[in-house]
Amino acid sequence: MLLDINSSILVFGGGGTIGSSTALHLARKGYKKIRVLDAYPIPSAQSAGNDLNKIMGTSLRNPVDRKLSLEAEDAWSNDPTFSPYYHRSGRLDCCGSPGGIEDLRDTVAKLQEAGLGHTVQWLDAEDEIIQRVPQLADSDIHGWKGIFFERGGWLAAAKAIDSVGRELVQRGVKFSFGDSGTFESLVLSDDRKTCLGAVTKDGTRYLADRVVLASGAWTPSLVDLEDQCCSKAWVYAHIQLTPEEVKEYAGCPVVYNQDLGFFFEPDENGIIKVCDEFPGFTRYKMHQPFGAPEPKLVSIPRSHARHPTDTYPNASEITIHKAIATFLPKFKDKELFNRAMCWCADTADANLLICDHPKWKNLLVATGDSGHSFKLLPIIGRHVVELLEGTLQEGMQEAWRWRPGSGDARKSRRAARAKDLVELPGWKHDSAEKTGF
Repeated sequence: MLLDINSSILVFGGGGTIGSSTALHLARKGYKKIRVLDAYPIPSAQSAGNDLNKIMGTSLRNPVDRKLSLEAEDAWSNDPTFSPYYHRSGRLDCCGSPGGIEDLRDTVAKLQEAGLGHTVQWLDAEDEIIQRVPQLADSDIHGWKGIFFERGGWLAAAKAIDSVGRELVQRGVKFSFGDSGTFESLVLSDDRKTCLGAVTKDGTRYLADRVVLASGAWTPSLVDLEDQCCSKAWVYAHIQLTPEEVKEYAGCPVVYNQDLGFFFEPDENGIIKVCDEFPGFTRYKMHQPFGAPEPKLVSIPRSHARHPTDTYPNASEITIHKAIATFLPKFKDKELFNRAMCWCADTADANLLICDHPKWKNLLVATGDSGHSFKLLPIIGRHVVELLEGTLQEGMQEAWRWRPGSGDARKSRRAARAKDLVELPGWKHDSAEKTGF
């Protein structure tokens, strides 16, 4: 069945990055019957995008990612729904280890090959780094090299998704949140080959011409993805600065070190977010997603919205303090707060998984962000709509295709496989284990 503007479309996970972007581009194209569903209102409390900030930069892993990065930077700069939330503070990628320095040189080479060499500056010594980022003057950066992106910066993540939500309301999109927006199962045709809609947790039955499942890290636990995605958590903590300290760090570029982690300039409330760098954490449980023939081990996110006392493992306290002591030594004794885990879904090759589900016609899966997709918020939905309409470019179809057995999503392209939270103490603070995710 071909789509037209009167076709009905359900977007599960529409309070997050890919889902809200999909709903936005459907609405902008004039589709009249769009329903956004999510466990929480936009910006969904379960979305990785419901965050203080995310890094904006150019991905060079392959031509598709590079094209998307350039599209996204243009949209963040010029689309009024998004431009207020793009902070062009610049970005410093830096490292002191031999492997890290080699990766920096490789990045510069790839930029030059792509005709983007003019967008980056090589920094060969500590004094050159400090000239670009004077806030590192007291930091232990001996032996570091760096590359500086003038046009990089950070994105006010939750505020940007909230801006999308406001536009969706203005355009007449319908919403279902809470149990009436939480995916439970698909509605299938008698021959079980066509998706006719979905049932939500409260039993509401929605029928539609197309169902888009864009539930981020939750997607592998909802519908069987044949182990193509592995849901993983990364961690962060916040530091509160005084007004005097804010003045010193205002406009500080994003500083990213692949061996340590990264931090952002303070936001308007004087809060700096610090993240460490590691392969992520999993949370494997025996579970049977819809369509799986039997229960199997699936890494299932644990919602901070449902478990607000969760923090992160004790090991993360050590690595985040190490990053702070290196990057921000004057703040090493400040109290950390808002310790939390942020869940994403990795694929084996770190490419998105955006394709028709081969088992059920009219079901489209859009997930596999692999920790690098928030910057695509303004434009990724346009390409999801192209897939719905049958016009998606062949290169994107190939990169985002259904591809079970193509590698180890638990390791993906990272240095090591993710550790499981069951092995790590310190993050769970519930007085008793609650039911559900």
